[in-house]
Amino acid sequence: MHVLVTGATGQVGYELLRLVPEGFTVAGFGSAELDITDKSAVEDVVDRETPALIINAAAYTAVDKAEAEPELAYAVNRDGVANLAAVAAQHGIPLLHISTDYVFAGDAETAYCEEDTPAPTGAYGASKLAGEKVLAETWANHLTLRTSWVFGAHGNNFVKTMLRLGQERDTLSIVADQHGCPTSAASIARALWALVEQYHDKGALQWGLYHYAGLPPCTWHEFAKKIFAIAHELGLLSQYPVLNAIGTADFPTPAKRPAWSVLDSNRLKRVHGIQPTDWQLELRDVLKELRSRSNN
Repeated sequence: MHVLVTGATGQVGYELLRLVPEGFTVAGFGSAELDITDKSAVEDVVDRETPALIINAAAYTAVDKAEAEPELAYAVNRDGVANLAAVAAQHGIPLLHISTDYVFAGDAETAYCEEDTPAPTGAYGASKLAGEKVLAETWANHLTLRTSWVFGAHGNNFVKTMLRLGQERDTLSIVADQHGCPTSAASIARALWALVEQYHDKGALQWGLYHYAGLPPCTWHEFAKKIFAIAHELGLLSQYPVLNAIGTADFPTPAKRPAWSVLDSNRLKRVHGIQPTDWQLELRDVLKELRSRSNN
């Protein structure tokens, strides 16, 4: 079975190409090779590759920059998805798509389920929600997977930022009143491949909207503490920086972050048997990989 992956140079796309199951082939395209905002380019690639399934890992993810350039965020996250959905529908090709916890306002007190009403507070979340909607309106055979706080050994993310700052500074101030679910790019890729394998075996999936995020929920401050503890244990850092817990109000950003963006992954587990992973175990694997890279 041949699978087309867009956004192949991003965090999840990189892992999708690295974790291809036996018996499957994949064609991965980064934004330099395939601009999903160009419908004719999408059509050309699909005509050439004739995939049995498409995974869209392409996205505009610069949360703060999106406030200054919303047109670009919408071009990729809505219009690009519309192009993929239209071409996929035309050829009868299932489409798996990745979305975000930022579609929610962040004012809940329990984990967000798929049935909860989205209310994004920034341009990034709004553009991703628009992409979800256009996909649902365009092509029935789609599955949207919302996830959160993505990290990995590849690309830019909170884990790598903390490691860099931990080497540069003796003290760090980390937000302690935003709650979410760190999720490794590799675990997202494995979940997506598990869905692809189910589709291959059964010829169908229960399409629609699902959440997939790591467990347990934590704050950015708690996430940072665990990063430094494991990094120190593995010899990536010679000493801990002192971590000061601060509030969101003490760290203003152009885009408002959800105070609560914990996702409930039970529907994916119930329907497709895919379990959320322990992000602390995934974090250890990522830090081990970064240590291996630094030693080579």
